[in-house]
Amino acid sequence: MKPPKIQEIYAPKDVALPARLGGGVLKERVIRELPSKRVVSYALAYINPLIFSGDNGRVLGYDNSHGYSHRHYFGRITPEPFDGYEKLYERFEQEWQIIAVKFVNGEQI
Repeated sequence: MKPPKIQEIYAPKDVALPARLGGGVLKERVIRELPSKRVVSYALAYINPLIFSGDNGRVLGYDNSHGYSHRHYFGRITPEPFDGYEKLYERFEQEWQIIAVKFVNGEQI
């Protein structure tokens, strides 16, 4: 009999963004298999109903629910390749910041 798989769940407290960045909330959840640290599940989301009211306010998000990696962007879902969680996290950070700055500056998003 195989031993049960051990998983590590990383789900920090949601980050409330200050008004100078347009407000909103950042959410993150990652599940890794141990001891390999292979990512088996992930979800990143930038939620700001002041920018987008659809999809429960999710302006931008990445996750692998429904059996495949995909991106949520203003209510549209597109398949996305998964080249590792760290790269994905960096991309997410850059994208939500660009969106937030454009919103604060009154620019077209």
